[in-house]
Amino acid sequence: MDGKKILIAYYSYSGNTKSISEKIQKIVGGDLFEIIPIKDYPRDYNEVVSLAKVEKINDVRPELAAECDLSVYDIIFVGTPVWWYTMASPMKTFLTKYNYDGKIVIPFCTHGGGGASNTYTDIKSLLPNSRILDGFTVYENSATIDDIRMWIEKLGILNR
Repeated sequence: MDGKKILIAYYSYSGNTKSISEKIQKIVGGDLFEIIPIKDYPRDYNEVVSLAKVEKINDVRPELAAECDLSVYDIIFVGTPVWWYTMASPMKTFLTKYNYDGKIVIPFCTHGGGGASNTYTDIKSLLPNSRILDGFTVYENSATIDDIRMWIEKLGILNR
């Protein structure tokens, strides 16, 4: 990776996005950073779906439990579940909390059947001064490490 420092930052509600993040790390190396909101989301599926809808409508950006120094990273993978046709609210907080100017940002998302929807266009709109590469979309945790490797190779960030 010719000396580029890599971060894989992710929010994972059910573990699917975490699993994909760990597979990415096995391929590219880099540091993992789990985005954790201070207030836990309900474990009941219907409750979290209802809350996610309210958060989207009201543009809620929940407070996060830990800080991350993005200044030391050149390439930042950002992973999120898709909630109500876009990124989960904790990811929105993470993307609006820090300066991504001049960074290479590589989004990926997990979903339960609706695809990426507006996730990638919404990320691009929040980070207008970043270079956003093509995202990777996966149903739940169904991607193999080879699927992920093929995506990363197409991005052209590996020097192999």
